[in-house]
Amino acid sequence: MLTDPDKTNLTPVEYEHSPNLVPLLNQLGLSLLISTYQAGKVITVGVHNDAADIHFYHFEQAMGIARTPTGLMVGSRRQFWYLVGNPSLASKIKPEGKYDVVFLTRSSHFTGPIMGHEMDWGNQQLWFANTLFSCLCVIQPEFNFVPKWTPPFISQLASEDRCHLNGMVLENGEPRYVTALGETDTPAGWRENKASGGCLMEVRSNQILLRGLCMPHSPRMFQNQLYFLDSGKGHLCLYDASSHLPTVVAAMNGYTRGMEIWGHYAFIGLSRVRETNVFGGIPIAERREHLRCGLAIVDLRTGQIAGFLHFKSGVEEIFEVKVIPGYRCPMLSGPLPDVDQTDPIWLAPPLKVGTSKPVTS
Repeated sequence: MLTDPDKTNLTPVEYEHSPNLVPLLNQLGLSLLISTYQAGKVITVGVHNDAADIHFYHFEQAMGIARTPTGLMVGSRRQFWYLVGNPSLASKIKPEGKYDVVFLTRSSHFTGPIMGHEMDWGNQQLWFANTLFSCLCVIQPEFNFVPKWTPPFISQLASEDRCHLNGMVLENGEPRYVTALGETDTPAGWRENKASGGCLMEVRSNQILLRGLCMPHSPRMFQNQLYFLDSGKGHLCLYDASSHLPTVVAAMNGYTRGMEIWGHYAFIGLSRVRETNVFGGIPIAERREHLRCGLAIVDLRTGQIAGFLHFKSGVEEIFEVKVIPGYRCPMLSGPLPDVDQTDPIWLAPPLKVGTSKPVTS
């Protein structure tokens, strides 16, 4: 058992991980980002001195995370934050030699509280699921968001969370598949049948591929196969295009949400379900006392759990999981270093002596 040394939450964060977590991250040559809107944090999971290095950074209601050509995008309650990756600066941060990349917050785009869910970078723009308005969107500076696609059963754009559109995966830079918690066109209509009203859709054809799912999330493609999370059952599933049926790859002790697949391994977020307004009546709620919060790593070749990270206190839910390939120990310089209790990082070009004169009055 370990305790968060940064003490960034009022509630102490205790966590434990499987002995093979560090060797597996080393083997794959990557580190991880995990978001939690309940705790309002983005969590880095890296390796330093052959031990897990875990830190917490404050983003209000942190939700979706995307890798970009220059760094990261982090979705929060009212805005999306742009973070630029800087490997050369990381080597100078104390203790020197520990970090191999630092992501510096540089700007943000104000969306308003749209319940932005999963996001990804494609064709030189950020795509994201706008859950409040039931559509897929991109960002343009002059707008809060630019709607690009709605499910075929949605009749109009309205800030009513009609179907709880949440998960999205791109193919060749364009949205290919999405998940929603219902095929409903009324305000919060998905809530009436959340135990079996969920669906998996193809964007290009507007076709419903699967119905009868329980609060599905996180469609992902790997080796031309479509995986997704049947979250209310705690399942990782594979869509069989020939039979049009789902196959359960692995069952987990947690509400499954947030996933990235890398090198035959699925990194899956696990959440506890405490309140009954949203999660009451779903299968996994029947064993709520046994549920875990954290991360499960599933070997897709066997369906077995290959490693885990569990939060024992301080964090109750996980929203998104992202891989940072090529970096073993990342650091974030978030928008609120005072809350994170970290020193601010200043980055500015050198002043070239003699190229300008001071202004005098």
